[in-house]
Amino acid sequence: MTQPKTLLLSRADVLSLLSMADAVPAVESAFAAHAEGRAQMPPKVYLDLRDHGGDLRAMPAYVDGAAGVKWVNSHPENPARFGLPSVMGIYILSDPATALPLAVMDATLITAVRTGAAAAIASKYLAASSPRTVGFVGCGVQARTLLAAHRTVYGEGLEVLCADVSAEAARTFAAESGGRVATLEEASGCDIVNASTPARAPVVMRAWVKDGAHINAMGADAHGKQELDPAILLGGRIVIDDWEQASHSGEINVPLSSGLLRREGIHATLGEIIAGKRPGREDARITVFDSTGLAVQDVALARVIHAAARERGKGTPFDFFG
Repeated sequence: MTQPKTLLLSRADVLSLLSMADAVPAVESAFAAHAEGRAQMPPKVYLDLRDHGGDLRAMPAYVDGAAGVKWVNSHPENPARFGLPSVMGIYILSDPATALPLAVMDATLITAVRTGAAAAIASKYLAASSPRTVGFVGCGVQARTLLAAHRTVYGEGLEVLCADVSAEAARTFAAESGGRVATLEEASGCDIVNASTPARAPVVMRAWVKDGAHINAMGADAHGKQELDPAILLGGRIVIDDWEQASHSGEINVPLSSGLLRREGIHATLGEIIAGKRPGREDARITVFDSTGLAVQDVALARVIHAAARERGKGTPFDFFG
C-alpha cells in the first residue's frame, strides 16, 4: 500500500489558503471546545534563551479530530539585528490515528491570524454593542491581523486610531488602514482598545480608558510583561484564555505575583463565555481580555489550512519515512 506523503506548506501557501473569514469561526469553535472539555492542551513548554535574546515554545493540542504541535519563538531584536521576524513558527499537523505528519507548515502567519481572531472574538462577546472606534496601542505586524479580524466581525465602519512609540510605524499603519495617527491617550480612549506591545511596564493608563470600553491585552506573553495600568484590572471585568498560561505569562501575571490581584478577581475564560457557561458584558465596567494564545487555536487553523490545501492541490508532497 502506498504510504501517504506529508504536505510541505510555505508561508506563501498558508497565505493563499487561510482567510480571516475562515479563521474567526474556527478559533471561536476551538475556544468553546476547550471550555467544554472536548480538547487536550498541555501547558506550553518554554526554553528560556535570554542569553540569545529570546525564547522558544512548544505548543501541542488536540481538538475535533486534529492533533499537532507548534514550535515558535519570540526574539524581539530579530528585525533590527538579523532582518528576521521577531516571531517565527513551524506547525506539524498529525493524523491522530496513525501519527503520520499530514502537513508541516509555516506557522508565523498562523500565530498572527489566530491572535487577531481571538481579540475580535473577545470584542464580539465583551465590547459594548455597536462600537464606533478602535484604538491600536502598538502598530506592528500584529496590529494588521487585529484590524482584519475586527473588520471581519464588525465590518469596515470602525474609526481606526493608531499609536506607537515609533512615529513611522504609526504613520504606516494609519495609511494602510485608512485610520489616523493618535497619541497613546487618544488610542486608549476608544470603544475597543487593542494593545500589542512588548512592554514590561504599563503603557495604557486607567485615566485614559473610558467606562464601558473593552481592552484586548495581547502583548504580555512572558513572565514580567504587562501593558495595562493595574487599576484597569482591579476595577474591570477580567476574562482570560487559560488560567495556567495567563497566571504565568499573561497580563495578569504581574499583579498576581505582587498580590495586588487574586484569582477570585478573574471573571471567566473566553471559552466559558462562548460556551454559555458564564456571562459576557453585563454592565458599564471596563472589560479586559488577557490573551496568551492557546495551542487549540493553532491546531484549529492548521486543520483548516490542510483541508484547503488538499482541496486546491497546494503544497509540496514529501516522504519523510521512505
